Amino acid sequence: MTTLGERLIGGLEAYGVDTVFGIPGVHTVALYRGLAASGLTHVTPRHEQGAGFMADGYARATGRVAAAFVITGPGLTNILTPMAQAYADSIPMLVVSSVNRTGASDIGRGDLHEVRNQGLIAAQAAAFSHTIRTPEELPAVLARAWSVFRGQRPRPVHIQIPVDLLSARAPVVSPAEVVRGSADQAALAAACEQLRNADAPLVLCGGGGIAARVEVLARKLDAPVISTTNARGILPPDNPLNVPASPSLSAVRSGIDAADLVVAIGTEIGRTDYDMYEDGGFEIRPPLIRIDIDPMQIASGPSPAHALVGDAAATVDAMIAHLPERSAGTGAERAAALRDAAVTEIGAHYRAAVRFLDTVRDALPGTPVIGDSTQAIYAGNLWYAAPAPRTWFNAATGYGALGYGLPAAIGASIARNGPTVALCGDGGLQF
Repeated sequence: MTTLGERLIGGLEAYGVDTVFGIPGVHTVALYRGLAASGLTHVTPRHEQGAGFMADGYARATGRVAAAFVITGPGLTNILTPMAQAYADSIPMLVVSSVNRTGASDIGRGDLHEVRNQGLIAAQAAAFSHTIRTPEELPAVLARAWSVFRGQRPRPVHIQIPVDLLSARAPVVSPAEVVRGSADQAALAAACEQLRNADAPLVLCGGGGIAARVEVLARKLDAPVISTTNARGILPPDNPLNVPASPSLSAVRSGIDAADLVVAIGTEIGRTDYDMYEDGGFEIRPPLIRIDIDPMQIASGPSPAHALVGDAAATVDAMIAHLPERSAGTGAERAAALRDAAVTEIGAHYRAAVRFLDTVRDALPGTPVIGDSTQAIYAGNLWYAAPAPRTWFNAATGYGALGYGLPAAIGASIARNGPTVALCGDGGLQF
């Protein structure tokens, strides 16, 4: 007999998962029995919060999904903070927990690790939470999870399995194909027509755009590229169009305001990236083109003249194909002015912190720098030229969870099979 727990392990392998972070417990023993015969690597943290942050760091460093296995009750509630951070930053993460045996949940008989409405708790920090009621549901729920990871805005998914079902016979999982599409062709053509007529366009790139060929698009448009925290490195440090500075800076905002057309790629235009000082001073003057996988996000914030709903990489590729090569104009000059003004604005204290970050970057080429909330991280989020995508990320934006830096750096190190740097402050290491 092949059990549901073993079939789940096989299903994860079929979907390309190679690493699981988790803590075995009496409620997940049957889930762990399939691990030894699999090709999955299991990493045991000291706390389920560490498991979640490790899975987050793994995903940010590679773009691949890692899984986290936790027990019923406290195991699930301990991982909620990492789930919420991943949800805020659109990071894929599969959290698998047990739940009390069929018929014993939510009836208040004092079962071990009992918590009321466990799935509803998890659902607040997940794209969805699903309780498996029969073993036959396993293939469909994994397919649904990967439709989120690969076909939609990626976010955590929670699957919980009653402990008595973990040992039940279950079917083989065959992975479902998921394909992201580009934006509507008519909308794309209209946006490109407006881009062709722009004299001073500018690109804003968020974490949702790091797989897109933004460097090629920027060259075609002769447009400076301003990257948020999660998009740093989308252009290399020596690219003359690169502006690795926060749009929360007034100097950067002035450059955005001076553009006659702004393209926002894979960015929610959220307050902790665009208005970290909470002065309410950020706005984008029309016209605006927004590219995002999530139509609800496009409907939030600044209203675009052209809303391109689709995968950022596919949509940018289609946009590149529509646009002619443009001779070099004022793009590099505008970008240089923005860089100089931004470096001046951050002040001497933060310039010293950036010099430290540059020293780390140059001494350890290509090594990711991952952080908690600390002054060096705040400085880098305002200004830091990361060497490549996925080499600068932290929990100082969005949800803002302390304790992120060290476990996320461990997860990234495991994913890359190489060194990472963790910058910890504000008591983060004690978390």
